[in-house]
Amino acid sequence: MVHHLSVGRVEKLSASEIIANLALQIDRHTVSRFNICRSDIWDGAVREFKRGTFSEMKDLLVKFSDDVGRFEEGIDTGGPKREFLSLLMKSLNEQSIFDGPAESRYLVYNSTAIREDEYSLAVKMIAVSIVHGGPGPNFPSKDLVSHISGQSSFNSSVGDITDEEIGKVLQEIQNASSLETLQDLMVQHSTMLQTAGCFKHVKSVEEKHSIVKEFLRWYIIVRNHSVIERFKDGLNSMQYLTALQQHPTVLTPVLCHSDKKLSAADMENLFQPELSPDGSNKRVQEDKTRSFWADYLLDCEENNSAVTLEDVFMFAMGVPCMPPAVNPLSGIA
Repeated sequence: MVHHLSVGRVEKLSASEIIANLALQIDRHTVSRFNICRSDIWDGAVREFKRGTFSEMKDLLVKFSDDVGRFEEGIDTGGPKREFLSLLMKSLNEQSIFDGPAESRYLVYNSTAIREDEYSLAVKMIAVSIVHGGPGPNFPSKDLVSHISGQSSFNSSVGDITDEEIGKVLQEIQNASSLETLQDLMVQHSTMLQTAGCFKHVKSVEEKHSIVKEFLRWYIIVRNHSVIERFKDGLNSMQYLTALQQHPTVLTPVLCHSDKKLSAADMENLFQPELSPDGSNKRVQEDKTRSFWADYLLDCEENNSAVTLEDVFMFAMGVPCMPPAVNPLSGIA
């Protein structure tokens, strides 16, 4: 059962604490089984998420098949599950329900995806990944997440528009250097602006900024209202939408792109060795090994190795970055 905390305590929670609270819903004694082929992650994920016996409240058991169809040996102790969720988030970014820059994607209407209910399915995958210990998606636009969480901020730019013609018109309006030029552009592109509800008689060249912002809000949010609502329905999975709306400043970074890189210090803190008693011969050798390990991590961080810290983390954990469920100060369970 998810514990609902008082408002005073809510503001002090970290992302990992909030996610740990949501993860209390998972029944660790039952599993939803996933049979996945790495060459087609999306197809396998959709098939298993739509399976009648699937439940996000069950633990995930992931088995990867090799190229000839045999299953890899070994039981899923977390690594295969996290690897699958990492690959799934990457595949999700490439789906046609999203548009915009790779690191700031927003939802767009797609009739086929509507019929297949891909919007609610996609965001259910996101919620499951985060709560089950995988990575966040690392690509939805902050404006989309802000809107979903009930916040009013909006900071998209013309560069977020992938339609070249629309982007060109908005850029011309944004670059208008005189009132006369702006008025001419308003008349010239009146149909486009009327569709977005932002055509008006302008009295100052400075109004160009509000016109561009209003169009961007319509293009990214308003015109896609129906699919955003379907997306929100899926985000109700595991009560993640409720948590996001309660803790928007804490959980928005979990969904959106971050430039924060792993550091050698992060890696040392996360992976704590089990050491022999202090003063023993083994402990002397272990301490020397720890110093070599620390040097290797620094080499990776300083690009003195062909291997990156992300490569090491992926090899060890099945994810290329710190999962949101992990508290960097307490390490990985």
